[in-house]
Amino acid sequence: MKVILFGATGMVGQGVLRECLLDPGVERVLAVGRDSTGQRHAKLSEILHSDFTDFSTIEGELAGFDACFFCLGVSSAGMSEKEYRRVTYDFTLAAAQVLARLNPRMTFLYVSGAGTDSTERGRSMWARVKGETENALLRLPFKDAYMFRPAFIQPRHGASSRTPWLRALYAVVTPLYPVWKALFPRWVTTTDQVGRAMIHVAANGFTKRVLENQDIDGMRLD
Repeated sequence: MKVILFGATGMVGQGVLRECLLDPGVERVLAVGRDSTGQRHAKLSEILHSDFTDFSTIEGELAGFDACFFCLGVSSAGMSEKEYRRVTYDFTLAAAQVLARLNPRMTFLYVSGAGTDSTERGRSMWARVKGETENALLRLPFKDAYMFRPAFIQPRHGASSRTPWLRALYAVVTPLYPVWKALFPRWVTTTDQVGRAMIHVAANGFTKRVLENQDIDGMRLD
């Protein structure tokens, strides 16, 4: 399986990239981002691209892939709806529309979040925008598209957030992970579990197009 990965330098993307490089079923990974992953691997190639509203200059390098793992995202904290929508909706759809045209047999997997509002009418700004993004992706002519909605994600194997306040938060709560897992098993997962689940669904499909945290973390991947 040949995979395009967006957001490889973020916390979730780091975990997904690690699992792709470890998985023998993944033969190639193309990471598209503004910054380099800093990794070197025989499977891995990278494109540094600055304008996530326009992929016309790199279209020739985006064809011939089986799956896209879209892990690019930001926290809505301190952002206006216009700013958040630009990153969450505009960037995602700009990439997805190009990929759907170039790779009609592609499976597109999008990392959203628990609490996303599919009705697009709720009070929570981030949940509405995420819901609008999911709905738009599900209408595109991919072979398959799946929305991943993890809740609390425990970073593993060196994965870390690029957002300073989130790094500080994880430093505090990480020692409590076994407690959260025991008390709230339906709401906790890990970066490596998300990565393995995405690879599995891309290769084998799933019974639901929207996967909640319990679907992701409960997936048997041995």
